This record gives sequence, C-alpha cells and structure tokens, in this order.
Amino acid sequence: MFGTRLCSGLSCPDFFSMAAAAALALGFAMHAPQASELPRASLLVDTRPVTAEVAADNASRSHGLMFRQALAPDHGMLFVFPEAGPVCFWMKNTPLPLSIAFIDAEGRVINLADMQPQSLEPHCAHAPAQYALEMEQGWFRQHNVAPGSQVQGLPSAAGAR
Repeated sequence: MFGTRLCSGLSCPDFFSMAAAAALALGFAMHAPQASELPRASLLVDTRPVTAEVAADNASRSHGLMFRQALAPDHGMLFVFPEAGPVCFWMKNTPLPLSIAFIDAEGRVINLADMQPQSLEPHCAHAPAQYALEMEQGWFRQHNVAPGSQVQGLPSAAGAR
C-alpha cells in the first residue's frame, strides 16, 4: 500500500512508507525457513527412524531451526561439524521447544538437553561432539534415548565446512 504526501507542491509517493514496506517484506523473506534446500538424512536413533534436515556448513548451522513454527513427527535437524570438538547451542529466534542430543564421531549419544524457546542459555556437549540432533522437546525421553544410545546413518563429516 502506498501513501502520498505533498512534495514541493507536487504529489509524490511516500518514500518512507514504501521503504518500510519493502524492508519488512525482505525481513520476512530472509527469515523464512529454507528446509527444502537442505539435504535430508534417514537416521536410526536406537531403533527409531528419524528424518533429519542436514546442516553441514556455517550458514545452515547458524540458521538451524530459527523461525520454524512446527516439526513433522519424527523429523528434526542434524548438525554436522567438520571435526569433533566442543559445541554449544542456544535458542535465539527459535519458537519451538526442542531437545538436543550431542553425538560423538562414532554415533554414540554423549548427552541430552531440553531447550526452551527464545532462550540464550547455552546447552553444551559434555565431550567432543561431531554431530548434534535437534528434535521436538521430549522426543528422546519418549523413545528412551539416553547417553550411550547409538545413532546410525550419520552422513560423513568430510563434507562439512
């Protein structure tokens, strides 16, 4: 929607209204989830099948599940790191309550954490982690996943950057 105002005796478009509308539209477009662009992996967490979007570069790992409003049942996001090391996560701009499993290079769950929406509280791996899997909050508990549980089907970390 455009407004008009008097500019030096002439009618002209309200530049600031147009600029604000464009910036708002651009902001929404920039924050739209790009799920369809990420590769997917079929995992087995213990014996439970999971479909995970794979975030294997800095941009996709940084964006993660921000701004998502929902996850499909048994779907999550797998974060793949180039090498095992200390990793921490927070929930800035993430409206969904999530649970996270930190996973070592051999596919063993190191530790789990429940994360609250919009929180800046860090949640960290208790040992060097190569992967992290975010699922709907309570998913791991509901499926009896605990430290030491095995995750199969993890993609190679060789392609992570």
